[in-house]
Amino acid sequence: MSDSYYGRPILKAPVWRHDIPAYLFTGGLAAGSALLAAGADLTGRARTRRAARLAALGALGASTYFLINDLGRPERFHHMLRVAKPTSPMSVGTWILTAFGGAAGLAATAEARPRRWSGPAARLTDAAGRAAGVGAAVLAPGLATYTAVLVADTAVPSWHEARADLPFAFAGSALASGAAVGLIGAPVQEGGPARALAVTGVALELAATHRIETGLGLLSEPYRTGKAARLLRAARALNLAGAAGALLGRRSRVVSALSGAALLAGSLATRFGIFEAGVASAKDPKYVVDPQRGTA
Repeated sequence: MSDSYYGRPILKAPVWRHDIPAYLFTGGLAAGSALLAAGADLTGRARTRRAARLAALGALGASTYFLINDLGRPERFHHMLRVAKPTSPMSVGTWILTAFGGAAGLAATAEARPRRWSGPAARLTDAAGRAAGVGAAVLAPGLATYTAVLVADTAVPSWHEARADLPFAFAGSALASGAAVGLIGAPVQEGGPARALAVTGVALELAATHRIETGLGLLSEPYRTGKAARLLRAARALNLAGAAGALLGRRSRVVSALSGAALLAGSLATRFGIFEAGVASAKDPKYVVDPQRGTA
């Protein structure tokens, strides 16, 4: 028997609203865009760099909004910066988010200088933007994956059990969404790195989510049933379509843009699917009781 007293849940399900899965998505998008921007800058792809830097800053702004909106009061975000606690994923993540924001903001600001500028001022601006862009790229892996550690470091059964694979799923999702920015916002002549990033990200995400959906015993079930399953199936189809479009649309601006849109939608569906699976596992007592009894 896997029921609790009076049939009530043993765990309190996460009270996070949909701001949190949106925050997971936009944080990954910011990280993936920063990586693409740094690579584009170092290889002379100016239009890709501009699109990715602006996307990183915009996604970061949206991510900060979603987090603060879920916290309820803006000062709570500030309060988290009063201490640094290495053992707390939330504390570490808050500092990563803040440091990344400064670097991404400076890199995006460098794009605002008039193109007609020349001389020492222009070179200084470009150098500062490059340094900031590299700094944002260094912080990007932490930004992309700390949220996976954050949700896995809870008592929610299907999140906690997936702790070894969630960072890889989130990293792949971040890479795919960053690639989407290049596919949508840059000319096809500069699209080589974005296409490679799209295929790499999708492959990593699909491999990790497959392990999550099949390798956790009973605790994989919430990922394969209900709303979570529908979202993850949609994510898989969108990601595969996006990766295929990225490869086939080498000369087509329209196909590249459509594949980028599919990758963005797939990344969003992945985050919401994982979120819904965790909530479902917390609501049903069997996902708490049976694994502890060894009956899963």
